[in-house]
Amino acid sequence: MSKTVTFAVFLLVVMGGGIAIGTLTVPGDWYSDLEKPFFNPPSWVFGPVWTVLYLMIAFVGWRVWHREDTGPLMGLWVLQLGLNFLWSPLFFAAQEPVWALIVIVCLFLAILQFIRSASRRDGLSAVLFVPYAAWVGFATVLNSAIVLLNMPG
Repeated sequence: MSKTVTFAVFLLVVMGGGIAIGTLTVPGDWYSDLEKPFFNPPSWVFGPVWTVLYLMIAFVGWRVWHREDTGPLMGLWVLQLGLNFLWSPLFFAAQEPVWALIVIVCLFLAILQFIRSASRRDGLSAVLFVPYAAWVGFATVLNSAIVLLNMPG
């Protein structure tokens, strides 16, 4: 496949997956009724942030796919995307913020490992994942706060 076709595939998988999951797991009354911390961003922030991040995730995946000797790095990329796509269904659809917290911690660690590994082979990919790590780190703190604020008793 040409690089243009593979880029289109990466965009389709990442953006399409993100849009599908976001559409199927729209926060509803359950989420509205949860106690949230003071630093919870307004809902309109999430769409633009995730759009930019998903574009970077797709671009990085495409870059890694076309590099030689990046099998383990591609594995980390696939792992982080799978964990990313698992979080919303767990948190919003299954209404399981504790399980979602476990997943997002694993996601954050996978992103950090990707950055560490990519920095040795592909500095641009490592740098492009830094904003993603920052956002997921913030989301981890937010998820933790929601769990703590909504514990029974």
